[in-house]
Amino acid sequence: MAHHSQEGYVFHTFGSTRFLQHVVASVKTLRRWDQDRPIALYAPPNHIDVLRQTGLLDQFSVVDVLPEENQSVVGFKHNVHRFMPFERNLFVDCDVVWCRDPDPLWRQFSAFPFTATGVEKSDFFFGGPKGFTVVFDFLRDRRRRTMKHFGLSYLPRVQAGVIYAQDEVVTRAVCESASAFLARREETHFRSRLKEGRTEETCEWGLAMAMSSKGLSIVPWLQGNNSPQLDFVDSLTEFDDGFHDVKCKYYTDRFVYALRGLPNRRMRNLLISLFSRLPGRGDYMQVTPFILHFGWLRFKDVFERFAEHVWEEAIRHDTLVSGDYDGKVAEESLSVAVPQ
Repeated sequence: MAHHSQEGYVFHTFGSTRFLQHVVASVKTLRRWDQDRPIALYAPPNHIDVLRQTGLLDQFSVVDVLPEENQSVVGFKHNVHRFMPFERNLFVDCDVVWCRDPDPLWRQFSAFPFTATGVEKSDFFFGGPKGFTVVFDFLRDRRRRTMKHFGLSYLPRVQAGVIYAQDEVVTRAVCESASAFLARREETHFRSRLKEGRTEETCEWGLAMAMSSKGLSIVPWLQGNNSPQLDFVDSLTEFDDGFHDVKCKYYTDRFVYALRGLPNRRMRNLLISLFSRLPGRGDYMQVTPFILHFGWLRFKDVFERFAEHVWEEAIRHDTLVSGDYDGKVAEESLSVAVPQ
């Protein structure tokens, strides 16, 4: 289904039909702020059937089948050039809540033929070991060896939950390059996520190498009040049940703010408290990002509960566009209306 609007959002789903709840919840929060730009969804036939049966299919301007070969993280993210229904496309993961009017975000992205959010310089954890063994990568400087081997002068940290594309030729070149780099993983220092017990391979370091090889820039996700997206961390996020009003505690010192990634809540809060007391390291802002991302598994349950509530409300009262969900549905009354 072709659509000729200039700007639009692109979602995709595959796997369990419960991810439809995530899409509906994310779209619901998006429509609080943007009721004009169209939304596209690429999904397997059974997902589309569920949306049709529940009366929620008309929430999308473009609905098309996601081919089986693209029903994976790499399968979609390394092939976004095949899924560009608009002149300017914003590809967004479904585990996000929209917190602000996205108009300034679109203006920021409009300068790029292709980009993604991230950090200009990746660290050794990006695509590498997540535990103490990362020290060995550091001592052997394996990151630099990868870059030298492939002729790269920089390696950004790509967060592929938000990708922007308006130039189809450039986008295709990035995607094909990312796939080529992934096929040569054994020549890099990157680890396969499949060896970590995950069911999906990562797309991000391949995209990062591809963007570097093409001389493309990322959009920094840490920009204070103008941050495109921030991570949900329970101890650093103020929010109401319906995520109408969101504030993130944003430390301007990069090291202190990086401590938010520690999995143990007590240790995380203790170290942030200790290091923020050092001279010049305690500055922080109360920020409302454009997008609140539930990327860490330990916080997924917060978004899961919200998505279940929105799904039930959308089916019963068709309130997706009106945006009047207040998060007060009794938990015992919930039942997922999607076949598993």
